[in-house]
Amino acid sequence: MLVPITNTPRDYAWGSTTAIAELLGTAPSGAPEAELWLGAHPGSPARVADGSGTLLDVVDGRLPFLLKVLAAASPLSLQAHPTPQQAEAGFAREEAEGVAIDDPTRNYKDSFHKPELIYALSESFRALCGFRATAETRAVLADAAGDPAIADLIERLGDDAQLRPVFEWLITRGEGVDALIAAVVSASAAESARGLSWDTVRLLADAYPGDPGIVISLLINTVELTPGEVLYLPAGNIHAYLGGLGIELMASSDNVLRGGLTPKHVDVPELLGVLDFRPLPVPYLAPETPRPGVRVFRPDVPDFVLTVVDEAALAEGVDLALDGRPAIALWAQGSGAVNGADVAHGGAVYFAEEPVATLRGSGLVFIASVG
Repeated sequence: MLVPITNTPRDYAWGSTTAIAELLGTAPSGAPEAELWLGAHPGSPARVADGSGTLLDVVDGRLPFLLKVLAAASPLSLQAHPTPQQAEAGFAREEAEGVAIDDPTRNYKDSFHKPELIYALSESFRALCGFRATAETRAVLADAAGDPAIADLIERLGDDAQLRPVFEWLITRGEGVDALIAAVVSASAAESARGLSWDTVRLLADAYPGDPGIVISLLINTVELTPGEVLYLPAGNIHAYLGGLGIELMASSDNVLRGGLTPKHVDVPELLGVLDFRPLPVPYLAPETPRPGVRVFRPDVPDFVLTVVDEAALAEGVDLALDGRPAIALWAQGSGAVNGADVAHGGAVYFAEEPVATLRGSGLVFIASVG
């Protein structure tokens, strides 16, 4: 079964007004277009293209993944996502407490985890992702150590074991934090304040003046992806997308624990229980390459796999084994055919119970499937 699907981009304030429309060849709405959801999540289920309903009416059971086109014109909130066990426990607790699903203080909208990956499409896609070693943060701050507030932060970051207490001090606006935020923002204007970390401080100070997330960003890896590079963000990884266009694939969930850079609810105790404070390198996800022009990004969870097929492979034709697993294909550039059915530029198709997906045409195609 092949079902052509479509949807309307969500108009979150941080979205670009042009990027998704330009990518998919659609007319811009004039409003921010932040995320195009292609999946069966009830928050914004994809619509069947013939107008007969939504993907919720088509899918047998729960579709475990959610494919998105994401376009950030300004920074998103600092956030992390729970493990399956944390999501199950948190959802059951809030259900028992009678917290309404649409209550702005609700943390767990469902009982599922939400690991995710992001594939960069724009020439620059910037993100914060995972705590880094304190030695790296101290090195960035060294030139500004003449300021007493920054010298105090350097001293607090004596080793990696201090990441959790320093983070908690910052996010709860402990004594001296407001002065530290002002000092860091002032230091970012100095000629010596160069590099991605200081660029991020300036960006966040403009977008969220006075927010502790400005300083928290210095504790986190800052990365600038080039087209085709992928980050994988597992449970507990603190992250924020800062700007750019990408393809996002995740487990189908809406569980987000926020940590700043947002007017929305921040539940500090719950966030502290979810965060992984171990310093990590930038979490790039390398692809498998089963044949030229085909890249497969396979994370360590069974919920989703992303396959990317490029121009050269599409011209020759590609057969992808699905073995009946559900999948969604998005023709992000060019056009072509899937199992003999024509797909226009920007078109998407849901597969179910198909043994093979045969793709031919031109451009760039993203296929989300179950792992």
